[in-house]
Amino acid sequence: MYFFFCVFQLLGLGILAVGIWAWTEKDTFNNLSRLTNIALDPAFILILVGTVTFIIGFTGCVGALRENTCLLAAYAIFLAILLLLEMTAGILGFICKDSIKKQATDGFQAFIVHYREDPDQQNLIDWIQEDWLQCCGIEGPKDWDRNNYFNCSSRKVGSREACGVPFSCCKRKPNEIIKNKQCGYDVRKEEYSGERNIFERGCLRAGEEWVEANLVPVAGVAVGVAVLQILGICFAQNLRADIFAQKAKWH
Repeated sequence: MYFFFCVFQLLGLGILAVGIWAWTEKDTFNNLSRLTNIALDPAFILILVGTVTFIIGFTGCVGALRENTCLLAAYAIFLAILLLLEMTAGILGFICKDSIKKQATDGFQAFIVHYREDPDQQNLIDWIQEDWLQCCGIEGPKDWDRNNYFNCSSRKVGSREACGVPFSCCKRKPNEIIKNKQCGYDVRKEEYSGERNIFERGCLRAGEEWVEANLVPVAGVAVGVAVLQILGICFAQNLRADIFAQKAKWH
């Protein structure tokens, strides 16, 4: 039981450390003006998740080690609240599909607009487009006009990426080991005469197709996480009951 709590605590500490390291690499602590889009910052999300996980794991770990019934009760309550929030989010996900779709669209638009401003967001959107969903833009490649570097009008100010797309929109060629980072240059120009070897499908539709194709594995993971949380609550409550029973014998 103590090992179970400690693993939970160390997991949270590891996630928190990665998030802090990412902020340090971006020099965020010395330039707080970058926190304007903090809700879309992957590093901030890691820090938030890591902090919550560490606090929950800490209450369970120390509570089990010191046989502290208050900390064990706090651990059970935290897990119960987390489980309730997850169940609520799952139910709302099925009920409010249109609203979630709009929120996802707004978030992806923000990623596109700030693509060159935050390395974490840039790496995330490149991973989504190239490796995960194999897509380009929200509805298609034209969505990259929202970014100042890729907007076709940016040719007037000398942007070499104008009327193009990021390299992550390009399809990988057979036997290509190192991808050409300039493969997306000029592909949206009307006079472009080269091979338009990019993903034409938007990421929103690609995401919907991925969820539909992987609904069973996703549901299985969600159920597995819920079972682990329920076991954690049961462990804490059983340990509290044992402690109270032992104290009653002493009295």
